[in-house]
Amino acid sequence: MNADLTSYWSLHEDEVLRSVESTPNGLTEAESKHRRTINASFALESRKRSSILILFDQFNNPIILLLFVSAVLSYFLGDTTNAFTIGLILVLSGLLGFWQERSASDAVAKLLEVVESKTSVLRDGIEVVIPLTKVVPGDVVLFRAGTVVPGDCRILVSHELHVNEAALTGESFPSEKSASTIDAAVTPSKRTNCLFLGTHIVSGTAQAVVVRVGRQTEFGNISTRLEKRAPSTGFERGLRAFGKLILAITGVLVVVVFLANIYFQRPIVESFLFALALAVGMTPQLLPAITSVVLATGAKTMAKSDVIVKRLLAIENFGGMDVLCLDKTGTLTEGSVELHSACNIYGESSQWVLRLAAINSHFESGFENPIDTAIRRFTTEIPADVRKLGELPYDFTRRKLSVLVSESQRQLLITKGAVANVLSDCKFAELPNQEMVPIETVRDAVLSQFASWGDEGYRVLAVAYRETNQKSLQRADESEMIFAGFLMFSDPLKPAIGETLKQLNGLGIRLKLITGDNRNIACTIGTRVGLNAFHVLTGGEIRGLDLEQLRAVSLETDIFAEIEPEQKERIVLALKSSKHIVGFLGDGINDAPALHAADVGISVSSAVDVAKEAAQVVLLKRDLNVLAQGVVEGRRTLANTLKYIFVSISANFGYMLSMAIASLFLPFLPLLPTQILLINLLADFPAMALATDSVDPETLERPCQWNIRSILRFMLMFGLIGTCSDLLTFVVLLQFFRSSQEEFRTGWFIVSIITGLLILLAVRTKRAFFRSRPGGWLMIAAISITTVTLILPYTNVGRIFELVPPSPWLLVFVSIVGLLYTLTMEFGKRIYYRNEVRFEEETQT
Repeated sequence: MNADLTSYWSLHEDEVLRSVESTPNGLTEAESKHRRTINASFALESRKRSSILILFDQFNNPIILLLFVSAVLSYFLGDTTNAFTIGLILVLSGLLGFWQERSASDAVAKLLEVVESKTSVLRDGIEVVIPLTKVVPGDVVLFRAGTVVPGDCRILVSHELHVNEAALTGESFPSEKSASTIDAAVTPSKRTNCLFLGTHIVSGTAQAVVVRVGRQTEFGNISTRLEKRAPSTGFERGLRAFGKLILAITGVLVVVVFLANIYFQRPIVESFLFALALAVGMTPQLLPAITSVVLATGAKTMAKSDVIVKRLLAIENFGGMDVLCLDKTGTLTEGSVELHSACNIYGESSQWVLRLAAINSHFESGFENPIDTAIRRFTTEIPADVRKLGELPYDFTRRKLSVLVSESQRQLLITKGAVANVLSDCKFAELPNQEMVPIETVRDAVLSQFASWGDEGYRVLAVAYRETNQKSLQRADESEMIFAGFLMFSDPLKPAIGETLKQLNGLGIRLKLITGDNRNIACTIGTRVGLNAFHVLTGGEIRGLDLEQLRAVSLETDIFAEIEPEQKERIVLALKSSKHIVGFLGDGINDAPALHAADVGISVSSAVDVAKEAAQVVLLKRDLNVLAQGVVEGRRTLANTLKYIFVSISANFGYMLSMAIASLFLPFLPLLPTQILLINLLADFPAMALATDSVDPETLERPCQWNIRSILRFMLMFGLIGTCSDLLTFVVLLQFFRSSQEEFRTGWFIVSIITGLLILLAVRTKRAFFRSRPGGWLMIAAISITTVTLILPYTNVGRIFELVPPSPWLLVFVSIVGLLYTLTMEFGKRIYYRNEVRFEEETQT
């Protein structure tokens, strides 16, 4: 076959048939079998990643690898309990991620599953019925109402053909199709002589030749893009960057400590074990576990609010989301066409115009469409004496619908349709006082009124009529009519949608309206809900922009109008390239690539299967209030995860730096490797309780995002505060208490745990610690660990770890150190957060 079918819609019907080596009578049976073999490679079959590869990916990040090394080191250091704990956490976390990703990998399979339907094709000029999967390029398919389109086709012959392309293009109204030759540069949504895989016939008949099948089709192109690995989310990128930071700090610290101990001629084996213990101590061992517990808790809470989370990490992306892209239909609006009013030529309400429209809609027998449904819903019953005599169905060329009826000793021809088309058929216009005037005298006023309503976002149709004595109806009869007035249709805004959007805006989320509607309607809807309509970007303008140019203009644009399906993904990627955490709310096949590309893809339960499968979050109610609740829950979840990050990295860094310094000047190791690991284990219990900790209300008011520089500054500031506290403890233990080796280690063991608990309680909130009430489990864990720490040196278990009973004065000293440490932490916290605000303002500037 001739492969030059790049612009098959611009070819004449005969040229298309020659290009696919077919005829108006279709293919022979032998040729069709041959072509099925040739085109087998293009079949829409799922190409899932193997389970082994998915499982491997769960452990392919720096934090997981570092923790795995820590578990191995703990084992060789003799701490099998800690090694087992870390290993168990890693296995459970990996299995959870594997289960989640394996479920999500069905997105492609769902997209490629076409319901086992059959279609009629011509074989040697004879109509035969075959499965959709047996259709090949060159087949001539016979289409009727309800027929599923088996591939991308070029129409050869059509009659009153209307196609539902909503799932592919997002257009809620059926598309008119006809056999014609159009320009090669038009977009898929405007290829009115083409039929696309994944759509179906609403009304009319047609014959069309199949040009492309499977992966070669527009539908297949979407599936191919979905097969690409989903891009890393904002949370995953932050986690990976944090892991690299920890890895770098740990590596430098361990190497320096080990080389320093060798320089001071300490035993090599003991120095190596000490350095390895430092490495274990620096790792945030509970991060996978805390992340899993926090996410599971968040998912359970969100499920109660009709939000189903398919991928747990999406919850934390909710917390970081600062841009939300969405369509207007069914989200900002009710998603249904409603008749707003019927008016005369001066824009005044008219029962006569409404009655004419009602009769026209009542007797039309074409496809079921939203316009006529809205009119019937708005009006009352039609009088029994009104009878239908004839009909001219709506079609693409005329863009109008006419019916011939009889009533009360007269017959009326009633037409409704596009204003320009109806107006061209009219000779007179009817004034409110029933006076008839030549249409030319009011034409400008009619067009001005039409343009004004269009600017307000209404879809406007015209209604005309005339009396006649004819008994049948021909197209030529649509002439010399009387212009009666207008029908105004709207897709009404959802109740209180303005308040909902204000709530989202108050949460720091900027909305981006992305719609296929024209500029006027998009601007009107956008303005009504409070979006900035000063700058509107259209699909035509986007086609001429590269990614960098699109990135620049998309930041300043709130309304994107006349957008083609493939451009949605481009807009999402452009916004993501500006370091925004982007959410996308969609429900159609055409939304799947954008859902896949977004940091958090959001769909609704009524969406097509592929959209629900491509999304990470599914709303059981198409309500932005539900989404706002999910955002708040996501921020609570991310806030508790980041608490552990800040606590662990600052405490561990200060703690390990103190030991590294002490090891250089003390004649003995400040703590034994087993004591270091015991401190880590005891500190893990209250840290685990952070998963259920309460969150200050002001923390939920703004998007939460990873900021590695901020984490690094936090680590340095509070780690150094901890180190200063530790060095003071060293001096007092050695100079004032004249502690022995065992007493020194016991004293610092107690101080380390107590100060670790204090930093946890202080760092968990930006407020003064006594103004923010911790969660119940956190308080219980903190009190319990404090009690265990003070009792342990007096027990046989303590002797195993070479701890000795402390003197009463040492306990008093621990209390004083704790008080001074707390005051210093609060002072440092105030300075830190004040500087962070300044850093943020400078960055935005």
